[in-house]
Amino acid sequence: MAKNNIPEPVQSANLIQSGTYITGDIESNGNIRIDGTLRGTVTAGGKVILGATGSVEGDIICINADIEGKAKGIIKVEELLSLKATAIVHGEIYTDKLAIEPGARFTGTCKMDSHTPADNYPAETYAEAGQ
Repeated sequence: MAKNNIPEPVQSANLIQSGTYITGDIESNGNIRIDGTLRGTVTAGGKVILGATGSVEGDIICINADIEGKAKGIIKVEELLSLKATAIVHGEIYTDKLAIEPGARFTGTCKMDSHTPADNYPAETYAEAGQ
């Protein structure tokens, strides 16, 4: 009997291209890739990919994240946060698992706790630090 070789559909991501500048908050139920510049909060029900040319000044809240660009703010990731070699992060990280490649730069604090959902961490903590 032959196997059913129908590929699963590729889950597409929302895309903010390089050269795009957005001021405001973005919410998505799925994945989002940012190669442009965002000043505001990005909330995703899936994965956030911050490309090498991407920049976020604000909070990132999602299930998983790959950071290759620049992020300044609070990053709340429910499962796995990956800081790639080109990543530059300033702020606070709240995650269950953290992977940091050689070359990535991170200045701030990190709290890893699989028993506390990322939603329960206070958003005002970053503001109190004067960052």
